[in-house]
Amino acid sequence: MKFTLRKIGKTPTDFELKSDEITFKGYLEYHNGRLILLKANLAGFITKDCDICAEKFKLPVDEKVEFFICDGIYEGDNSIELDVVEVFNDVVDMDELLNSEIELIKSDYHSCENCK
Repeated sequence: MKFTLRKIGKTPTDFELKSDEITFKGYLEYHNGRLILLKANLAGFITKDCDICAEKFKLPVDEKVEFFICDGIYEGDNSIELDVVEVFNDVVDMDELLNSEIELIKSDYHSCENCK
């Protein structure tokens, strides 16, 4: 699912994506300048290898996701407290953002129930 950033306005644009057992649901909303606010929830299960025994297990996920998307290189001030994701060509690929969020969660240290 792709969105053209210049078409995102003050009225929130809802989205919902599913990948395996994960749902990425939220909205995009114009903030100011070239910044679009993304607010969403990532919920479901991710299959992950235990960092101790290497057995696969289902990691429950219920995360709030909030960051800005900027069309081009962000050159603003440091007063913004959220992360800024830079995209080019005025198009944001939501599938790519979902996969990035999943990989970010997987990169943390997680262990299965047997190893806790």
